[in-house]
Amino acid sequence: MLNISSISELKNAIQLLEDEQTSKELLLKKQLLHTYESLKPVNLLKNTIKEVASSPYLIDNVIGTAIGLASGYLTKKIVVNASGNMFRKLIGSVLQFGVTNLVAQNPETIKSFGKYLFQLILSKKEMTKSENRD
Repeated sequence: MLNISSISELKNAIQLLEDEQTSKELLLKKQLLHTYESLKPVNLLKNTIKEVASSPYLIDNVIGTAIGLASGYLTKKIVVNASGNMFRKLIGSVLQFGVTNLVAQNPETIKSFGKYLFQLILSKKEMTKSENRD
């Protein structure tokens, strides 16, 4: 701060400090209003949903888990096949649990295996089409 030697300099310094205080007070009020708005339950929920929806890892995990559950369920249906046998139902439940966990924990491996099978099927179709043309 500069040394003040006259009354006019003192008045100017006081005016500058008052202006600074007013601008800081306005900024503080704006920040308080923004904080108040962001802490409302509706806004908290909306922001949380936006964060969850924009998270690619969460979406991948949900998709992997859903595929795991579906494949486990299908495995159980294939093994049990409306059988009344308790042993078969038990084996079906164990297989469902195992397949669900396996697929849910290794979605990248399953995805690359599926791509491999898809390419294999496409290449066989192309080979049969080219053989039929000849």
